[in-house]
Amino acid sequence: MESAPYLAHSSATGQTQAVFDHLRGTASLAKDFARPFGGEGQAELAGLAHDIGKYSQGFQKRLKGAPIQVDHSTAGAVECWRRGQPFAAFAVAGHHGGLPDGGSQADGPDQATFLGRMKRKENGVLEPYDCWEQEVTLPQAVVPDFLSKQSGSEWVFFTRMLYSCLVDADFLDTEAFMEGRNRERNETSINQLWDKLRSYTSAWFPPKGELNRQRCQILERCIHEGEARSPGLFSLTVPTGGGKTVASLAFALAHARTHGLRRVIYVIPYTSIIEQTAEVFREILGEENVLEHHSNMLYDLEGEANPHTIRLAKATENWDMPVVVTTAVQFFESLYACRSSQCRKLHNIAGSVVIFDEAQMLPIAYLRPCVWAISQLVAHYGISAVLCTATQPALAPVFHEFLPQVPMQELCPPDTDQWEVFRRVSFQQAGRLTWDDLAAQLNAHSQVLCIVNTRKAAQAVYGRLDGAGTFHLSTLMCPSHRKAQLTEIRRRLNEGLPCRVVSTSLIEAGVDVDFPAVFREMAGLDSILQAAGRCNREGRRSAEESIVYIFEGEEKAPQLFSTAIGAGKAAMSRHADIASHAAIHAYFSDLLDLKGTEAQDQQQILPLIQSEFFPFRTVAERFHLIDTPTRTVYIPWGEGAALVAQLRAGAGGRALFRRLGQYGVSVYETHFSALEAAGDLEVLENGAAILLNEGLYCDETGLSLEADSGKGSFI
Repeated sequence: MESAPYLAHSSATGQTQAVFDHLRGTASLAKDFARPFGGEGQAELAGLAHDIGKYSQGFQKRLKGAPIQVDHSTAGAVECWRRGQPFAAFAVAGHHGGLPDGGSQADGPDQATFLGRMKRKENGVLEPYDCWEQEVTLPQAVVPDFLSKQSGSEWVFFTRMLYSCLVDADFLDTEAFMEGRNRERNETSINQLWDKLRSYTSAWFPPKGELNRQRCQILERCIHEGEARSPGLFSLTVPTGGGKTVASLAFALAHARTHGLRRVIYVIPYTSIIEQTAEVFREILGEENVLEHHSNMLYDLEGEANPHTIRLAKATENWDMPVVVTTAVQFFESLYACRSSQCRKLHNIAGSVVIFDEAQMLPIAYLRPCVWAISQLVAHYGISAVLCTATQPALAPVFHEFLPQVPMQELCPPDTDQWEVFRRVSFQQAGRLTWDDLAAQLNAHSQVLCIVNTRKAAQAVYGRLDGAGTFHLSTLMCPSHRKAQLTEIRRRLNEGLPCRVVSTSLIEAGVDVDFPAVFREMAGLDSILQAAGRCNREGRRSAEESIVYIFEGEEKAPQLFSTAIGAGKAAMSRHADIASHAAIHAYFSDLLDLKGTEAQDQQQILPLIQSEFFPFRTVAERFHLIDTPTRTVYIPWGEGAALVAQLRAGAGGRALFRRLGQYGVSVYETHFSALEAAGDLEVLENGAAILLNEGLYCDETGLSLEADSGKGSFI
């Protein structure tokens, strides 16, 4: 009589999956996922080895309900390590608890480091699992050619990509067993998306007017370059108003179609830009083909479950969609993460066109790790990277350091006569202004935008404006509130009604508004030029009558902005035309020089990867693209009131908190403490904070900067 098979899973309906079947299914998927970067052999090995530890009596008892803990991940890692396969060994070791730090030879079996865990079998810590050899044969897998010539950091990057293949394959094979069917995939091809784009842009031809003619010329050039250029590293420098969003998508689809690339990933710095860009892409390509993935985007499987939302929700886990629109935080933090939930998507970046919109906004403190990661993807993982911006930063030298064999190619070289069409504003120095002086000048305009450096300044200036049609925008307003304000602002601008807006920099990048005049507090040159993109955006007026006033406010600029302001002033003093390519290049070069190489990797991520033995966990703890000490306060504003009520009633879960994200305001720790001390907050047991004193949230300016006691005043 045959013995019962060793089991990997059992379902709620009593169905069982044998370990061997699960290993074979996972290995097949992982091998396919790793094919774009030549990691098939390593991925197949990792898939076959990952659950070898389930061939233990302890695990089989646990599967039947015994209340025992069994370390089943370490066994497969030990077997790979013994066979001289460190990459697969690390991937297997981390497939449940996350990639561990390598550690040192002195680590004992009780420690969670990789080298410590590799001693567990010889020390008798692991449950015996030797029956695996009766069913499974582990191949002697080769590594991709590029790894044999590299060491250290390249090994770490490859291991994380291999880990992505393994954990996604493990999840998908398990999910298919539990649900009794394979996950439905989006079958839309790049060719079909290309046809949709061409159909959408066909209405633009023949173009009417010189401005539209130049936009169409940029579009056609991007299409030509997409078809003509081999995969590599590109820059796309298009003036504000030049149609770079659609032009960059056209390049990506033409390029992917020509070179057999699998998807387009659009990486954007702010959620406010993402929401607008994703909406444009959905209009062009169909909502079923565009995944919008960021902290404020909810696909609620409980409240609105249907085949479409279920597929989108699942796609956020691994980006298995033809077009993905995401944040720089989501993209780069995933590339330096150690947990399966973040790393699962990484293998789907390989073989893609990745567009980095507003590339000048990459935080300088993490610039070198970001550029190094892009360089790795271009060099070894088959991506084409496009740095897309109206103000191209001087990143070519940094890329050359990490990617010397691949030059950065500009897709749209500037032609002076052509670019003059997009010159829609004039710049004027307004000197130092008190808030009263500034407000007086703003009140003299019927429609005007003023951008200041701090939330405190925005509230101060707004309080001095007169009459109807005055608006305030800052991150002290929850996202849902800001959207409502922007809708009303656009309506008044379109109808010619009075509209005076005071905002922080959140309105600068990608927010589609068109004012006849803009005031910008002194900032970095990139911020000033981004602000200028909100003035005469559609070219309805002459550049001479569309003025961007640059002023210094009555308060000293925050220390955070001092280096950018210094570099901006230097560039403006040396260049009469501050929007010229020469001025922009000088600004970014000065900015990087002033900061210095060390400041471009503030957490010393790259030296750590080079000097330590596979420091996955330590790197993940250090790499946080936005590293500000803030706390979220949930606001019972509008529909947020019902969501807050659910939270108070004990509801939780990812779905609720993602919906609450539209009604959250991030405040600095000192502001949070003052609100809490004054009794203005309700802090729940799970740590979530709700604004208790609703009088502190105003329909005009959002959350007050002062607690009810009047003791707190903060930037």
